[in-house]
Amino acid sequence: MDLQELCGLVAESSRIVFFGGAGVSTESQIPDFRSADGLYRTKNGHAYPPETMLSRSFFMRQPELFYDFYRSRMIHKDAKPNAAHHALARLEQAGRLQAVITQNIDGLHQAAGSRNVLELHGSIHRNYCMSCSAGYGLEHIVQSADTVPKCTACGGMVKPDVVLYEEALDSDLLEKAVSSIANADVLIVGGTSLTVHPAAGLIRYYEGNKLILINQSSTPYDGRADYLIHDRIGKVLTELCQ
Repeated sequence: MDLQELCGLVAESSRIVFFGGAGVSTESQIPDFRSADGLYRTKNGHAYPPETMLSRSFFMRQPELFYDFYRSRMIHKDAKPNAAHHALARLEQAGRLQAVITQNIDGLHQAAGSRNVLELHGSIHRNYCMSCSAGYGLEHIVQSADTVPKCTACGGMVKPDVVLYEEALDSDLLEKAVSSIANADVLIVGGTSLTVHPAAGLIRYYEGNKLILINQSSTPYDGRADYLIHDRIGKVLTELCQ
């Protein structure tokens, strides 16, 4: 595989779509989930596994413990966009990248300058009252440390606008993601294990022959890729998108 060939392919394309996961943000010092040092494999100091604490039923049953875990492990307020985020933003500004589809909730794509970002799993920067639907930013969650955030208007419990286990993805957002992938001339997939469904299954809607898969470890979709790169995503995207 010639990286120069891929650079030329990207330079000639105008309907590129990027689909990414937690590995996109690891270079911003945000841990992923399933690697050796990931959130699901390291000691978290809690009595329950992360998958349990990030479920809808646990949130409703024990919101205090949920927020203790959520604030300490899911919010990375000081994280900054890395080379991968900036490369994708430049590609969009050049009129070649049509959409970023992400499983991440950190908002770093937007912080880097990307505009058309489809956040499949929501965002830590959006929160809402479960009683009256009033919206709140991240500061409302952070400043309510050691307590369950409450709505200043009605006193209802505030929930992060993130998709928890046992919750469905937004159907309208999924339709937009499917449409973007189906109409892409190049699909770049990076920083994702491609094991979380239904998000991982979106790749099957791409019927072209320019699927670029970038990930440091192998994925179930490696055999489907037209171009497979096992390397750091920030490094590869910087070269592809200059």
